Amino acid sequence: MNPKYPVYIPSKGRWESRLTSKALERIGIPYHIVIESQEYEQYASMIDPRKILVLPFSNRGLIASRCWIMEHSIERGAARHWQLDDNIRDFYRLTDNIKWRVDSGAIFRASEDFVDRYENVAYSGFQYELLALRKNKYPPYLLNTRIYSCTLVNNSIPYRWRSIYNDDTDVCLMALKDGWCTVLFYAFLADKMATMTLHGGNTDELYLIEDGRLKMAQALQKLHPDVVTITRKWGRWQHHVDYRPFKGNKLIRKPGVVIPEGVNNYGMVLGKKENF
Repeated sequence: MNPKYPVYIPSKGRWESRLTSKALERIGIPYHIVIESQEYEQYASMIDPRKILVLPFSNRGLIASRCWIMEHSIERGAARHWQLDDNIRDFYRLTDNIKWRVDSGAIFRASEDFVDRYENVAYSGFQYELLALRKNKYPPYLLNTRIYSCTLVNNSIPYRWRSIYNDDTDVCLMALKDGWCTVLFYAFLADKMATMTLHGGNTDELYLIEDGRLKMAQALQKLHPDVVTITRKWGRWQHHVDYRPFKGNKLIRKPGVVIPEGVNNYGMVLGKKENF
């Protein structure tokens, strides 16, 4: 059971760690890792070259890479595509307050089938494993909030990544303001490493510059002053987004879609805990 939409990993400077690649290899999900030409030899020494896509440009940043990936998936005829950060260690299913590590792509297919029932889902994706506390109670999904790091993108939307800082939050807000919905799954989780804990990616270019956190928050506030404020949490500057104005965005079911009765577990079964 694998995703029906193409999976891409934009990556830079992480051919040695390649966490997301390893996680997808373990559970057998097909993917392409998207890199810059000057790093091809390093990545090709670690990953099957058939899984590597080389960008037609270099050193233009993650935004350009994301936009190129979207156009690539559209040219393939895909209605949606996945973009996964390159620092995701594993994927989990959350049920009965237990996180079960998955060993197939079933959670990707289940989430795809869910959003495909509706005509107005712009972005969807998995919540961070770290933010789903076992002692808390969560719904299977949360509507109309940010989607980070493990994102299923609707290729029919007109929005493109444009901001060097907080690009994912920015595109979600553009879509939400136009009445689209986002779906953040709590039933399915991505174990992404904390920001700034892994060399490469945006770590050196964004997060380690002087006043980087503050500049990131200010840039997002400039784009969305109606819903973004700047606050200081955990000893550093953070942006805060008020998603309450988008509570009225409702899912619109596609005409003719019939939701089957009963539970479809997509072939997933719970294994013994010592195996996970």
